[in-house]
Amino acid sequence: MNIGSAVGDTKENVFENRRRLEVMLPSPPRWLRQVHGNRVVHAEQVRNNVDADASVATAVGAVCAVMCADCVPVLLCDRSGQVVAAAHAGWRGLCAGVLENTVQAMRVPKGDLLAYLGPAIGPKKFEVGDEVRAAFVKSDSQAASCFQTLREGKWLADLFMLAQQRLRSVGLTAFYGAKDCTYSDPVRFFSHRRDKVTGRMAALIWLSEL
Repeated sequence: MNIGSAVGDTKENVFENRRRLEVMLPSPPRWLRQVHGNRVVHAEQVRNNVDADASVATAVGAVCAVMCADCVPVLLCDRSGQVVAAAHAGWRGLCAGVLENTVQAMRVPKGDLLAYLGPAIGPKKFEVGDEVRAAFVKSDSQAASCFQTLREGKWLADLFMLAQQRLRSVGLTAFYGAKDCTYSDPVRFFSHRRDKVTGRMAALIWLSEL
């Protein structure tokens, strides 16, 4: 069920997997060309792959989609069901503010938003160097609590906690998910860090008619 078209899989298989996915959705997903940045686009305006790592939708049936295989897929909605968003949050995107930009683009009171953090590499498996920790701590000293010493120059980073810190900083208080480790469960999840060459999963969200 790989839906990534740039990971060495045969085009026919990827096309069939995407077809199987699309029959369960109200419209074709608005796929992005993810670049580990902080750009947010409106899903209704996406016609071809665009360089972005998050999308927002206010139209019924417009499917926001991100692909992942260790990075955190963050799905957002407001309590009244007027707007949804999907963000691809790896460490570079998190550090660059992709979640803050996504929340801003939703244009609703921050306290009305709910966030679901999907499967990603867990805090016991994500090894990073000093430069990653320094990048986060530089912008927020509290981020230091998201890193555990592994050995000299190496740390274990908690992407889930980092994502929640970023969301709390802009007013969110309701979080769900943030528990499944892609690296530790090869039966259920693809993991780039574990397998190097691997497939991609999709995280999707859309508005339905009330």
